[in-house]
Amino acid sequence: MCLAIPARVVELPGNDVAIVDLGGVRKDVSLALVEDVALGDYLIIHVGFALNKLDPEEAEKTLALFAEMGAAVAALDAA
Repeated sequence: MCLAIPARVVELPGNDVAIVDLGGVRKDVSLALVEDVALGDYLIIHVGFALNKLDPEEAEKTLALFAEMGAAVAALDAA
């Protein structure tokens, strides 16, 4: 199974690279597959590549679901 996750662009240093924020972790990703990326855009990231841009509202919903799943797993682990 593969997982692609939304991440927000926080820096654009150039050379088809963006620095994205993944829940407080910053990661360099390739922009070779996506055009017209701006600061604050949300991107779908998979294995170090931005696959496409994502609507900010959809990104927030997805990130909230991931947080909810993480909390549920943590509660199960604590039980």
